[in-house]
Amino acid sequence: MAKLQLEEVTPDLGSSFKIINPSLSTTFLWHLHPEYEIVYAEAANGPRHVGSHISRYEESDLVFIGPNIPHLNFDYGVNTGCRQVVIQMPQHFLGEPFFNNPEMAAIKQLFRNGCYGLSFYGDTKVKAAAMLKTLQQLSRFDQLLGLLQILQLLATSKEVNTLNNTPAANKAFEKQRTRMDVIYHYIEQYYKDKPDVNQLAGKVSLSTAAFCRYFKKQTGETFTDFINRYRINEAKNLLLQDKSVTEACYATGYDQLSYFNRIFKKLTGENPSTFKKQNL
Repeated sequence: MAKLQLEEVTPDLGSSFKIINPSLSTTFLWHLHPEYEIVYAEAANGPRHVGSHISRYEESDLVFIGPNIPHLNFDYGVNTGCRQVVIQMPQHFLGEPFFNNPEMAAIKQLFRNGCYGLSFYGDTKVKAAAMLKTLQQLSRFDQLLGLLQILQLLATSKEVNTLNNTPAANKAFEKQRTRMDVIYHYIEQYYKDKPDVNQLAGKVSLSTAAFCRYFKKQTGETFTDFINRYRINEAKNLLLQDKSVTEACYATGYDQLSYFNRIFKKLTGENPSTFKKQNL
């Protein structure tokens, strides 16, 4: 078995989740990620390897995969062409309180069952496929509504097979994810201020030096570079909401407009006003 890889997932700009159309037929990508995933694949046939479950699908496949479940790309070895739509969602991509609303009860249970890996068939697969194929053509708001409709369809369907008899998450990555969840939550809460690396290191029971090494290994960036990238991504979203450059600067924790402009251009290749004009 090839080495298990941790995939880093970044939501689409202006969105709380990610939609992709991967094409990796010659690549054996045995991987996992902390996000939930919906995979729809159309091909003459292809591999379905989710957790310890191994089988093949014919013509098309629709699978719901929970966090940190190792899985193989569904087009591996498919030389006759494979069309895919993949949606990747953080656990509480709409906020935890939203998922506790009674209207979300079925979807909440779907997310619980996702730890086994789920495969859908029949009319459920046909309806969901039609919705998934048109999702990328919609506005960000309509994409969100469409995703909720797809999740509700899956959550209330009886046309479903459970792929693993026990939860299929990789335990070593689960422990790592728990630690990273603490880190990300702290950054989300304090990025507008001046996040204290010493305080954060204490929260995950590491010395400051050990934390800095751990963080660089997990993210590929220093803590300072990561904070800057996080702030600039938040600034992008504010600019897309028609906030001024000055408002985006101060709302994301920068206290000098010139420094904000310099960091923004360094990370995006363009200044904030140009980004706003081109994308709004």
